[in-house]
Amino acid sequence: MFEFPSPLQVATLQLPTSTRYQENLDTLLAYLRAHQEKRLIVAPEVFLTSFDYDHMPTAAKFSANALRSLKKETGEQILVLTLILQEGDGFVNQAVVIHKHKVIHKQNKVKLFRLGDEDSYFVAGKRKKISPFEIEGTKVAVLICFELRFKELWKQVEGADVILVPARWAKARKSHLEILSRALAVMNQCYVIVSNSSDIDMASSCAIVSPDGKVMSDDKLESIEGTIDFREIKKMRRYIVMN
Repeated sequence: MFEFPSPLQVATLQLPTSTRYQENLDTLLAYLRAHQEKRLIVAPEVFLTSFDYDHMPTAAKFSANALRSLKKETGEQILVLTLILQEGDGFVNQAVVIHKHKVIHKQNKVKLFRLGDEDSYFVAGKRKKISPFEIEGTKVAVLICFELRFKELWKQVEGADVILVPARWAKARKSHLEILSRALAVMNQCYVIVSNSSDIDMASSCAIVSPDGKVMSDDKLESIEGTIDFREIKKMRRYIVMN
């Protein structure tokens, strides 16, 4: 495993989404510029537009343009977010990982949340796309919101050193988000980084969860900032051998 400079500075954003798309993009760009020391930044699911079902073509067009702006801005940092994008005649909720001015990974949301009508507006992604990928030698995986609930997807991300979870998880099921993200970190002996919306009906609960299940979280903050210490992963995997 590649040793990042120690400590690896991380920020998971806990922000509300404005009805004005440009305001959300400006907020994200301002954060990137003001916090250059953060190597990894994770934003909530569809932070730029929310699930604006009444204006899907507009949301997709804005997201595509915003992606170009974000690629220009994101150099040594690693930025993770999801966007509403158009593919063919349909729309997808796509997670993108941007690093060194390029999209280095993308995957469409596979498990659509029917209670939120996602299956009526989005085309589901392909399950095989959910698997660890490498960023400078470190294994990273992404689960988008509702996907965190599925044990078969946990199997697919086994071996990841860091699992990223951009979400719009409702306040009514707040405890589920917290329990599942902590359990995933302990089971996989890895870091789990959760970025969730702080809209009034959303759970917040952004967190940096360590391989031994320790949770850094504070619902009152706009971002949770901490470190990923790769020695902790190595220590846990040596101490409790799972294979």
